[in-house]
Amino acid sequence: MAQTEKPTCIPPQLPKMLKEFAKAAIRAQPQDLIQWAADYFEALCREMPPVRERSEQAALCNWTELTPELLKVLHSQVAGRLIVHAEELAQMWKVVNLPTDLFNSVMNVGRFTEEIEWLKFLALACSALGVTITKTLKIVCEVLSCDHNGGLPRIPFSTFQFLYTYIAEVDGEISASHVSRMLNYIEQEVIGPDGIITVNDFTQNPRVRLE
Repeated sequence: MAQTEKPTCIPPQLPKMLKEFAKAAIRAQPQDLIQWAADYFEALCREMPPVRERSEQAALCNWTELTPELLKVLHSQVAGRLIVHAEELAQMWKVVNLPTDLFNSVMNVGRFTEEIEWLKFLALACSALGVTITKTLKIVCEVLSCDHNGGLPRIPFSTFQFLYTYIAEVDGEISASHVSRMLNYIEQEVIGPDGIITVNDFTQNPRVRLE
């Protein structure tokens, strides 16, 4: 009697993991793809260890988890500057005890060098929390908002336009024409004469689909 071949079990997380790997590789365009892939998955294993090892790693590393509140602290330290030097930003990151691997990942995805455009770096750091573009932009608005009166987080539409365009470009899965249509609609139909956009303007409006 022939032995029944054992079926292959594919982890449900694998398709998403491979998709993220492919996107990261396209962004980085490494010369040695095999070595880059080895480094990528090694770093991934360090960031997402097996469940039984997580408590041990936490005890050893004692890193602080990235939160919007910590990003607000970093933003206040940048103090309105558009450009920040990499060494200074790395030191700020270290002071709030955030993981070095995460900092290096943001630097790699953004292809930042010595001089870093702060808003771009912030957007990519927020994407580590937001997952989707809409959630990422919501977090960015919360970090950048200067409204201390308990109202909805809000930023200038020009800033939102810059951030949405950049994040969509890095993501690579949203066409430039779709981004343009959404921005035109928001500018013409949603934004008031003050030129300000609130979180609800792009999260609660059914006609605004950023993804």
